[in-house]
Amino acid sequence: MVLPAPVEGKQTYRKVRDRASYAFALVSVAGIVDIEDGRITRADLAFGGLAPKPWRNAEVEDLLTGETPSEDLFNKAADLLLAEAKGYGANDFKIPLARRTLVSVLGELTEEAQQ
Repeated sequence: MVLPAPVEGKQTYRKVRDRASYAFALVSVAGIVDIEDGRITRADLAFGGLAPKPWRNAEVEDLLTGETPSEDLFNKAADLLLAEAKGYGANDFKIPLARRTLVSVLGELTEEAQQ
């Protein structure tokens, strides 16, 4: 089997877990972001621990694409991602945790462009 060449852009995976658990992610974000001339040209994001299976949100990716990286932009992306989020008591903490994780991951992926 021959694997395809890696895509352009900076890549990362962040897994937030309970200290007692080494396998189960409370929230996870995998991302690939490519930047050219100070603007995001590619934003691929996958979220785990927030739904029955990992998923992507094309609207969030579209919001980021073509924009200049900033914390305001990342907060708008989190607002869009979590607009319809609903906790069920014991997992209410995941909503702000997902927000912080997404904003942090996007900051890491775009760090060089923001300097």
